[in-house]
Amino acid sequence: MADKILKNIDFEKVLDMASLVAYQEGQIVSRTLVQNKAVSITLFAFDTGEEISAHESKGDALVYILDGSAFITIAGKAYTIEAGQSIVMPAGIPHAVEAAAQFKMLLTVIFPV
Repeated sequence: MADKILKNIDFEKVLDMASLVAYQEGQIVSRTLVQNKAVSITLFAFDTGEEISAHESKGDALVYILDGSAFITIAGKAYTIEAGQSIVMPAGIPHAVEAAAQFKMLLTVIFPV
C-alpha cells in the first residue's frame, strides 16, 4: 500500500468537514490534512475575536467558509465571507483573517514548485 498524503482524516468515510475541528474559547484551532512543498490543506475553527494578522504567503490560498462568517482583508480591501462562500488570497499579497463571530474554514494553499 502506498504512503498516504492526507493525514488526520478518515479514508473511505463520508465526512462533515466542519465537524472535524471544534471551537475552543479564546483560540484558533487547526487540523492539518496535508502539508508538503506543493500544497497545504488545513481546517480552522476561530473563536469570536480571534485573528491572524496581515501576512503574505508564497502560494495562492483558497479559503472556503464551512460555518459562520469571516472578515478577510486582502491588500487592504475588506470582505465578509459567509458559510458556503470562498475567496482566493493571491500569493505575495498581504492578507488577514478575523472572526467577528465564531467561524470555520478550509484553507488550501497551492505553492509554486
